[in-house]
Amino acid sequence: MKTFEEVILANVSSIQRIVDFDPESDQLLPLDFTAHNKDLSGETLADTELFSNWVNEKLSEQNARYGIGGYNEHRTIYTRSAHFDTGEEPRRLHLGVDIWGATGTVIYNFYDATVHSFAYNNHFGDYGATIILSYDMEGFKFNALYGHLSLASLSGLKAGDFVPAGKNIATLGAKEENGNWPPHLHFQIIKEMGDWKGDYPGVCKFSERDIYLANCPNPNFILDINFKRAMPDQISV
Repeated sequence: MKTFEEVILANVSSIQRIVDFDPESDQLLPLDFTAHNKDLSGETLADTELFSNWVNEKLSEQNARYGIGGYNEHRTIYTRSAHFDTGEEPRRLHLGVDIWGATGTVIYNFYDATVHSFAYNNHFGDYGATIILSYDMEGFKFNALYGHLSLASLSGLKAGDFVPAGKNIATLGAKEENGNWPPHLHFQIIKEMGDWKGDYPGVCKFSERDIYLANCPNPNFILDINFKRAMPDQISV
């Protein structure tokens, strides 16, 4: 059987946008949220308004429409929420890719899918409004989690509903409904959902890295098609 990467690369012509982006005029800014980023203070991270201003300033300085990054990134930013500090070992390894943009940014479905589940994960540092769609691409079945959405994005959804490629499925939520984060999309691929519905860990313990990365392949194989350019650690198509 083909791998996730092989299936995506074999179906480039059928994969549609996730966000609006014109490669001729729009820019992407890679954002680093590891310990290497000395520009982010604990004070900034603790205040969502300050954190949002920091992201917006970085985008403005580079004339970038979106910030992007985060797959397999060991992040210090999760110290801002007790949501990631369960047990002796905190969760710090990010399993998806984040697209940082303006509140209300439209999110599209990239390929024919069905609604797996959805939920309002309303805790500080959590996903807020969340949609999970299921895909079958040449017999390769997987799921995609869209997190930090507007609460209105959940209206009218039903598990099992068909969602055509290209459909506007959501908008980015404000901090009051997206888990108290600067507006962004958490986009994560999940092969097996297990018993999870409307939720799935987007950050894991480093000791469980190999297990989670095996079940959550790199979303950049899809996003690079959207943006038509190579980002760090991803394949150009």
